[in-house]
Amino acid sequence: MPARSIASLSLSFGLVSIPVKLYTATESSSEVRFHMLAPDGSRVKQQYISEKTGAVVERSSMNKGYEFEKDRFVVFTSDELKALEDAASHVVEIVAFIPEKAVNPVFYDRAYYIAPDKRGGKPYSLLQQALAQSGRCALAKWAFKGKTRIVQVRPEEDGLVFQQLLYADEVRSLSDLHVERVEVSDSELKLALQIIDQAAEDSYDPAAYEDEEKKRILAAIDEKIEGKQVLTQEAVESTRGKGQVIDLMDALRASLKGRETAKPAAAPKRKSAERTAQAEEAPAAPKTRKPPARAAKAPAEAPAKVRARK
Repeated sequence: MPARSIASLSLSFGLVSIPVKLYTATESSSEVRFHMLAPDGSRVKQQYISEKTGAVVERSSMNKGYEFEKDRFVVFTSDELKALEDAASHVVEIVAFIPEKAVNPVFYDRAYYIAPDKRGGKPYSLLQQALAQSGRCALAKWAFKGKTRIVQVRPEEDGLVFQQLLYADEVRSLSDLHVERVEVSDSELKLALQIIDQAAEDSYDPAAYEDEEKKRILAAIDEKIEGKQVLTQEAVESTRGKGQVIDLMDALRASLKGRETAKPAAAPKRKSAERTAQAEEAPAAPKTRKPPARAAKAPAEAPAKVRARK
């Protein structure tokens, strides 16, 4: 099914106006959903009840209101709400160009794609290539549904990403958690770096991962459809599961040994001379060893035929 745009916008780039179409970049339809059922197996539906009278209120007769004091609301009709949305501008104004990595991903909200609309191909390509060569992204303002939103426009190989950002007051500060700072020894740090180096990858490949929990649930649903009983999964025995307090150095050495044992013999070598030299000084590690090899990726399994998927 071809992608459908959700809005037509005009991206203001200096004195240049780029007509673009907005598309959603993500979807949550892959979630496994369970429905609430009555004892007889029929669906149940939600109802809205008036707190004052206890009567059922039909959705068609509802209005939206803003609570400005405790239990006091200013009510807006549907026409008034529509007027507020109509005030939104379709012009997205670029206000600054910043380094591409300057935005902390914790401020990322919803992601969209933008593609050129009619007569927008050349200025769109110009902005994409200019951003890519400069190593910068654009910050822009976008008035939408009663709120001015800050968006990041960043280049990708196939086009431009329209990343909605959160405001400072919408993101909690990590310092509020008062995370305890504990000193670690050089030996512990070297072993940890050695473990990291063994599992290091040059990039993130989303196709290399799958939702194993969803796969397990869908398999259980298929068993229920076939009339089988779903058994409780046994707890996996592990040092973490037993809740034992173990020595940090022992845990690091055991992790390193486990990874070395699991390494395939013909795996390609990685160039990590600097960290390897540091790792050779770590206690209980071999005095000399070859640079750690990248674990070979297992071939992706063919997707199971699941009748429960919708």
